[in-house]
Amino acid sequence: MHARTVFFVSDGTGITAETFGKAILAQFDIQFRFIRLPFIDTVDKAHQAVRQINHSGEIQGKRPIVFTTLVNTEVLEVIQKHCKGMLLDMFSTFVNPLEQELGVKSHHRVGRFSNVSRSREYAARIEAINYSLAHDDGQSNQDLADADVILVGVSRSGKTPTSLYLAMQYGIKAANYPLIPEDFERRQLPKALLPYRKKIFGLSIQPERLAEVRNERRPNSKYASLENCRYEVAEAEALMRREGIRWLSTTTKSIEEIATTILQEMQLERPAFS
Repeated sequence: MHARTVFFVSDGTGITAETFGKAILAQFDIQFRFIRLPFIDTVDKAHQAVRQINHSGEIQGKRPIVFTTLVNTEVLEVIQKHCKGMLLDMFSTFVNPLEQELGVKSHHRVGRFSNVSRSREYAARIEAINYSLAHDDGQSNQDLADADVILVGVSRSGKTPTSLYLAMQYGIKAANYPLIPEDFERRQLPKALLPYRKKIFGLSIQPERLAEVRNERRPNSKYASLENCRYEVAEAEALMRREGIRWLSTTTKSIEEIATTILQEMQLERPAFS
């Protein structure tokens, strides 16, 4: 049974409330049940949210925890007055004190994505996502000069999710290439990558973990065997060392940690929307 239900209530997407709330709750060794309630932008929707929150508390017998980023004061008042959960309002906690300190009123916009589709930063992010998708898993050699970073590593070492995360969060054009047995036999990077060695960053992984991941995809295959995984990882790391490529092991790291390391190591400039 879950120890406590947590609601993220917002008149926008709720991503900010959820990201902040989960970061705080990660400090507690308790299992939580997370529910996001986005686009609560009318009084009627606020009353519906209150009923859902209060019902959860009655069923579970424990007061729900509620993180909010509500901008509409009428909507917020409904939540404050009728919600029986523990209410944590991010705006009153952080924005209001900052208004007093800075001596100016905040914009009180509904979420960081408001009107974002008209911004240059948003267009750059969409372009980066399209680029990363087109250059996933070595499927295109075109326009590699436009890449901000090129990730290399054995299959299933985390290249694709990292590329997409960099594109979605930071507008980074990230291509990725798999290192395969033919590269190990040649003892050289794929020829298409040679002119862009300075843009390359490597990802590795412990063979045991790689075997687990590959067995989920192709059970009992040579591709997923521990022996083959040990061979590929050893050869890939040796190749990267010979080529002078910076790399890290993704085994125990989150996508966020991997991306942050790449940004720092490659000195990639983060666009304003990051």
